[in-house]
Formats: sequence, C-alpha cells, structure tokens
Amino acid sequence: MDRLRESNTRWIGFGILVGVVSGLVAVVFSVGLEYASHLTFDTWARMPQPLPPGEQFLGLGDVSGEPRRWVFFFLPALGGLLSGLLVYWFAPEAEGHGTDEMIRAFHRNRGLIRARVPLVKGLATVITLATGGSAGKEGPIAQIGAGVGSFLSTRLGLSTRDRRILLLAGAAGGLGAIFRAPLGSAITAIEVLYREDFESDALIPCVISSVTAYVVFVTLLGAERIFAVPEMALPTFREVPGYMVLALITIPIGLLYIRTFYGLRDRVFRQMRVPKPLLPLIGGLGVGAIGYGFPQVYASGWGFIQQALHGELAWQLMGWILCAKILATSLTIGSGGSGGIFGPTLFIGGMLGGVIGYGGQILAPEFFPNPSAYVLVGMASFFAGVASAPIGAMLMVTEMTGGYSLLPPLMLVSVVSILLMRRVTIYENQVKDRFESPAHIGDLTINVLEEMKVSDVFHEDSNVPTVTPATGFEALRQLLLHSREATVPVVNSEGRLTGVVTVEQLRPVMDDHQLESFVVANDIAAEAVFVHPDDDLYRAHELFRQSGCPQLPVLEVTHDDTPPSVIGMLDYRDMMRAYGRELSKRRESE
Repeated sequence: MDRLRESNTRWIGFGILVGVVSGLVAVVFSVGLEYASHLTFDTWARMPQPLPPGEQFLGLGDVSGEPRRWVFFFLPALGGLLSGLLVYWFAPEAEGHGTDEMIRAFHRNRGLIRARVPLVKGLATVITLATGGSAGKEGPIAQIGAGVGSFLSTRLGLSTRDRRILLLAGAAGGLGAIFRAPLGSAITAIEVLYREDFESDALIPCVISSVTAYVVFVTLLGAERIFAVPEMALPTFREVPGYMVLALITIPIGLLYIRTFYGLRDRVFRQMRVPKPLLPLIGGLGVGAIGYGFPQVYASGWGFIQQALHGELAWQLMGWILCAKILATSLTIGSGGSGGIFGPTLFIGGMLGGVIGYGGQILAPEFFPNPSAYVLVGMASFFAGVASAPIGAMLMVTEMTGGYSLLPPLMLVSVVSILLMRRVTIYENQVKDRFESPAHIGDLTINVLEEMKVSDVFHEDSNVPTVTPATGFEALRQLLLHSREATVPVVNSEGRLTGVVTVEQLRPVMDDHQLESFVVANDIAAEAVFVHPDDDLYRAHELFRQSGCPQLPVLEVTHDDTPPSVIGMLDYRDMMRAYGRELSKRRESE
C-alpha cells in the first residue's frame, strides 16, 4: 500500500511538472504565432485573417492600406522555404504533422524525442502558419509537449515505460492549454495512439498535466473559449435524419481527405527529384494559388469557422472551401511543411457540417432549426472518423464552445462515422490496439501466458528420474549425463520435493572426481521450485526466469497431507513453442 501511495504521489508530481512546462511553452507559442501572423498578414500583405474571440491575446490593431495580393500569394512559398530549411538542417523528424510523430515515438522509439525537436518544431510551425500554410498548431503543440515530457523523463532517469507515459502527459498538456479543453485533451492523448484501444495507464498523469497546463495558460492569457457559440435549443427527434445525413456524408469526404493527403505526399512530392528542403516551397506555391481564390484556406482558418457559426458564409461557399482546404492541407504538410492536421481536420468537418446545416435549412427548415449546430457536430464527427478518436474529439469540441447540449448528436454522428471508417486513419503510425504496439510486447507476452495452463504444454510421465538427498555425486553425474532431462528433482524418503539439481550447477565440477567420495545431492541442490498442472504459464515463466532452471517439476494436486508426486517436467522450450503457436493463431484470427 505504501508503495502504491508513493507511486501515485510521484505521478502527481511528474504530471504537474510536465503540465507547467507545457503550459508555458503553449503560451509562448500562441503569443509568438499571433505576433508573427500580424506581421505577415496585416503589415506585409495588408490582408488580415479573422480570428475567433479566444485566439486574440495581444490586441494588435489592424494596418490600413491597399491589399498587396502578390505578397499574399507568395507568403506560403516563403514560409515553406524557411521552414523546410530549418527542419532539414536541424531536426528532419520535425517535418510533417506533429501528432503522428508523437505516436511513432511512443510505439517505436521508446518514447524518445530529441531535445531540439520541440524548439525546431515550434519555430517551423510558427513560420508555416504565419505565412499562410494550411495546417494546424494543435498537432505541433502536441509534439512539442511530448518532447517536453520525453526530455524531462530522460533527465530524471525514468524507465522507458515511464518516459512513454510522460510523453503522453506532455502532449495532453500542450493540447489542454491550446484548446482550453483539459478533459478532452487528456482523453485524446491516450486515445489517438490506437484505432480500438486506450493507453489507460497514462490517464491520471495526462489529466493532471492537461489541467495544470490549462491553468497556467488561462492565468497568463485569459480563459475565454475559442469560439463564441450562439444560443441553441436542445436537439429534437426530427433533427436526427439531418444528423444521419451528416454522418453518412462524412465517410466519403473523410476517405477523400486521407487519400488526397497521402496520394500527394507519396506519389507527387516524394517522387520529385528536387532537394528535399525545396519541396515545402513548391507546396507553398500551390497553396498560394488556391488561396488567391479562397483565402479562407490559409493557416488554421478558425476565424472562418466562427463566421460559419454565425451564418455569415453561404453554404455553397463552404462546400468550395472544404474542397480547397483538403487540397491546400495536403500540399502544405504532404510536401514536408511543418504543421498539424488536427486543426485542418476540424476546419473541414466544420465546413462540411455548415453545408449540411445551412443547405438543409433552405430545403427543409423544419428539420434543420439550428444550422450552426451542424458546424460543431461536423468538427467532432469528422475528426472522429478520420482519426478513430471519437471520445476526445466530442469532449474537446464541447469544452471549446460550451455546446454541451449537442452531446447527443455529437455521440450519434461520431459513432456512425467511426464505425464506417474503422479501417482507415489519417495517422499512419496509429495501430489497432496494444497487441500491435511494440511498446506493449511485454504486456502481450504476459497476457497470452496468463491465459495458458501448464497442463496445455507438459506431457505427464510417471517415470521422471529423481534422486534422494543422499544420492552420491557420481550417481548424480551419471544420471544427468545419460538422461534427456537437464533438471533432476530431489525427493526425500517421504516423497516430498526438497530441491532440484541442474546440469548448469554440475558443469563447472563435472570432471572433478575428488568430489565422488563426500558430495551428495543435498549439498548442491537448489531450492525446490515447481508448478502444478492448473498453474498459468506466466507463473511458470517467472519461475524459469528467477531460478534459471531449464525445466520445472510438475507436481500433482493433492487435497490432503500426502506429499504430491512429480508427474512430469515442464520444459522452457516447449512452453515458448506453445506460446508462439498461440500468438500466431491469435494474429491470424484478427
């Protein structure tokens, strides 16, 4: 109990430490991004981008003057070049979307993220977003927070398992601060690793870190929700068909998004014979061409989500915007630009919801009384479908907007979306569950062995060779030399197992004939270790590991004081072969 209490206290301390650092990093990142965006969009291009209420921290005024559309056009290319060079020179793993790199570090890199990655990722993302690259800041801030957790755990000398947990805690802290959604961010951090599972061991540190980072962020920059949401009535039964339409349309749009993203990355940019740092520049030129007609695709575009919530965008325009955003995001991140796909995914889902909500109100107003509600539901359900992370997305959207009355349609549409898109995901490093994660290969071994019994493996044999405690050294030596067994049980006159002798114990003195006259089995026997037929193989595995014996005696189960007889020997090689067969069988059944 004391050890458990000490462990919990330790995780509370670690969670608070990671949360404080992640919250401060999120503050610096957000302020730096707002200032850099004001410099590029307002001062250079004189084409300011709208911001939602909760993203205006510095109160910077507008810059008057004629728009410089040519500057506006070239901004993404300039940002792509600068961020590409920065990433290529200092931290190549910082390219692309940050959440997926965090997932890869958890599963395949023992929770390790190089110390320089958070800094490089932060600077590269600020450059990308401030120059109009179609990306989000949430994925990078998750990777930056994860880098903070990885760095601190390494400095503290923690184990690989603990480092993985703190990596998730850092990601949760970064998301909790940026979104001002501590609960949803903590759930997202443990949910996004798998398509059909959770990293439940990290829940408490993630919640503590997320809440701490949230408190730090709102203390320094204010607690205003990101979006101002109009009053909405509780959903009624007649609105269900409209939400079902949204869920069904989410599927093809989600598949289009994923295929466009990876199609451009793999079949276009990775096939180009140009220096790698120049690829984001080429992608930026494509974004500039799209943004010339649809400026809404620049950067995160969340100010336009706010306009959609207030009904200031026509539903036809929102349809064109979501298509343009899919292409612009694929060009920005698929070319190697630094940014996240979390924000663009919510943007695309919000625009899709706006198309259904506002378009449906024109066609059948009685079934679409709250069109702005579809914007919020679309944000969560679209992310749930393409990222296989429904619970965190639902909670984050409600925390970001205060739209708790929308939980029923959020749940309905998100569940339908994820059920129909279960086999695809925007995060290529995401795995199905713990059984497929290299991070849990040890857990997998334990789980499988715990479900198998000794009786499934050993072969009963009433003629197992045994010796008595008084058996002489020469007789013992001859028995081990000529027996197929590598372990000999030592049984006393009452038939009770008192110890075991192995070949490894005798090997150093096997040819020392001076021992024949005075050494007996009891002098060299190791402590008696044994298993019963109904024991699980995990217990047997631990006994093998602790004792070093190649075989273990299997004792019959008795229900009185009669000493149990040795009814066979469990061989370690037989046990591991049976484990391999069972593991292969399970993988084939999946």
